[in-house]
Amino acid sequence: MNEYRPDTISPPGETLRDLLGEMGLSQAELATRMGRPKKTISEIMNGKAAITTETALQLEMVLGVPADFWNAREQNYREYLAREQQAQELAKQYEWAKQFPLARMFAHGMVPRVKDRSEQVRLLLTFLGVNAPEQWSELCSQHAVSFRKSATFDADSNALGAWLRAGVVRSGKIETQDYDKRTFLLALRETRRLTREEPEVFQPAIQAHCGAAGVAVVFVPQLPKSRVSGATRWLTPNKALIQLSLRYKTNDHLWFTFFHEAAHILLHGKRSIFLDTQSHEGRQEEEANRWAADFLVPPDRFAELQGWNVYRKAAIRDFAASIGIAPGIIVGRLQHEGMLPRSHCNDLKVRLEWATATAA
Repeated sequence: MNEYRPDTISPPGETLRDLLGEMGLSQAELATRMGRPKKTISEIMNGKAAITTETALQLEMVLGVPADFWNAREQNYREYLAREQQAQELAKQYEWAKQFPLARMFAHGMVPRVKDRSEQVRLLLTFLGVNAPEQWSELCSQHAVSFRKSATFDADSNALGAWLRAGVVRSGKIETQDYDKRTFLLALRETRRLTREEPEVFQPAIQAHCGAAGVAVVFVPQLPKSRVSGATRWLTPNKALIQLSLRYKTNDHLWFTFFHEAAHILLHGKRSIFLDTQSHEGRQEEEANRWAADFLVPPDRFAELQGWNVYRKAAIRDFAASIGIAPGIIVGRLQHEGMLPRSHCNDLKVRLEWATATAA
């Protein structure tokens, strides 16, 4: 949004003084014509008293200048004074703002980069959707109750909160229909086929398929110390959000995280915020793990892998092709199950990076 804001704004009384000079009227005569005390007119001239709606109507009748001009002039001046006061207060909050990973947030386009410190604080608060640091602290405290007690608490609350907020902001740009479980399952089947595609193909396709089912999918770069791979929450009773960070930068991690988060939508309630920190502790996390693993590699087909004596790259590629998913996912599953050393076959995984510095 482009918006012009002048550095200084004179009080409406200066405009009134200039106009009286052009018309050859004194303040005393204006007071008489308006039926107002001379003191009131003097205070208006000096910016000590505001031009009320009633005064604006009187000025319109006496001077012929529309009341809406005086109302707008007064409103702009009072807003300017309020912003000046706000800027002074915001400058005092800069040390608080430094608790956030501002440099990375600037780089990812979450918050515009500006030099003025008070403006930095204002833009940060605007991004966070709060009026002051106190409100942000209160929100973080409320969210902490919803987070499961796992490795999540090793994360920096401000970095994690800012990352989550970025997901909400970006989800607002994604059109979704009302949530429908059957449509979402169909979308997940389509998404499973996309695991073999390049990011420029699968990213918009995922968002389109899931959006039609009432689930917004957003990709938000990880912020330092946020320590989260993905998150799931319900924004409204009819709109869910899956947020992915690309924390581990390989396609096996990305796809498992996505389907793990999708499982929370399908299996669990709408009141919790589910954070994927790779700890996966608790019954609901175990259920989401199992659902994602079985959806990607059906149990009967995984049993075939368990019967192999040697895991060769060509055989892994052929097996992945036979079930229609990327071979890197098979490698990741075998490594997770302890069936393949973590140093083996990693070249079958696809390494993913953000396309631009701003990661838009």
